[in-house]
Amino acid sequence: MKKVLFCLILGAVASVVTADQAFAIKPFMEVFIANYNVKEPKTDSEKALAAAVAEVKCNLCHEGKSKKNRNAYGAAMDELVDKKEFVAARKEDKEKAQKEFTEILVKLEAEKSPTGETYGELIKAGKLPVAAE
Repeated sequence: MKKVLFCLILGAVASVVTADQAFAIKPFMEVFIANYNVKEPKTDSEKALAAAVAEVKCNLCHEGKSKKNRNAYGAAMDELVDKKEFVAARKEDKEKAQKEFTEILVKLEAEKSPTGETYGELIKAGKLPVAAE
């Protein structure tokens, strides 16, 4: 009985520890979706981007099975934003944090992708910023 109780407590602690990590990723995706009209696309390019984002999900910024690995777009974003600071700022003032992250997305649009096009050109064309694996 003590072993079962210990395992349940250990599982609960593990859930709490990893929950903060999952929370940190969702706000980035929410702002991306809102900024590029992925939720309610109207144009053909927005519809194409929405379909591509729905298919790749986390691999919009990550590559492979480990979420510690970022693709070129995710690495460029990582240089511009501190995930922990963003999450802390979001808890204080959600709208301000989202506005700041939107500004980061705009900065990313001007950066060159591995294909030579800017991330903004790819997104406006309805393509992912980086080709998914």
